[in-house]
Amino acid sequence: MNCFHRRTLIGILLALAAGAVLAHGVSESDKGFLQGAEGMHIIPYLYLGAKHMVTGYDHLLFLVGVIFFLYKMKDIGLYVTLFAVGHSTTLLLGVLNGWHINAYLVDAIIGLSIVYRAFDNLGGFRSVFGVQPNKKAAVLIFGFFHGLGLATKLQDFALSQDGLIPNMIAFNVGVEFGQLLALGMILVLMRYWRSTASFARNAARGNIALMAAGFTLAGFQLAGLITK
Repeated sequence: MNCFHRRTLIGILLALAAGAVLAHGVSESDKGFLQGAEGMHIIPYLYLGAKHMVTGYDHLLFLVGVIFFLYKMKDIGLYVTLFAVGHSTTLLLGVLNGWHINAYLVDAIIGLSIVYRAFDNLGGFRSVFGVQPNKKAAVLIFGFFHGLGLATKLQDFALSQDGLIPNMIAFNVGVEFGQLLALGMILVLMRYWRSTASFARNAARGNIALMAAGFTLAGFQLAGLITK
């Protein structure tokens, strides 16, 4: 990969890092709809779920870390499915059961999930601690936190109980559809980078950039927790 392409890929990661701070932000128009909607709204909730995933930089950064060194589609499918199961479970249960968790704390953990994944990719657990945590279990567990983060945010909008279950199911389906779209774009970029001779030389830098992004998100959220 020449210098321009390498800088472009690192720039993409840094741009995602900057956007990660507002990863769970909701536009005013979407906020107005969520607060005023009553009854079933399957298509709008499908759209909002997909939109959240495609623009949810924290989720995208985590997915980049998850698939960074995965080459076989069956392995990619397995890990992404584990993340989807975790994300969908706490998103649905959190909203339906009214779980109230501090949003700053949850989003800080989500930021640290990116750090964790990148540190694992760098072989940090083996070299520093002499152990290797279960990668699949970690993806599932962090998936729970990613879903809980959005469930916490959605509850701020006092969603109508009328049609809540089908709406949340539609939102979940939309999230998974958006995840497939985002994953497709990520895989195209990663496949291109892997096809170049410089991937091995710059893979560590890419994961360091991911760690920086995760620390940025976690630090911002912890600051909000302390100063709120």
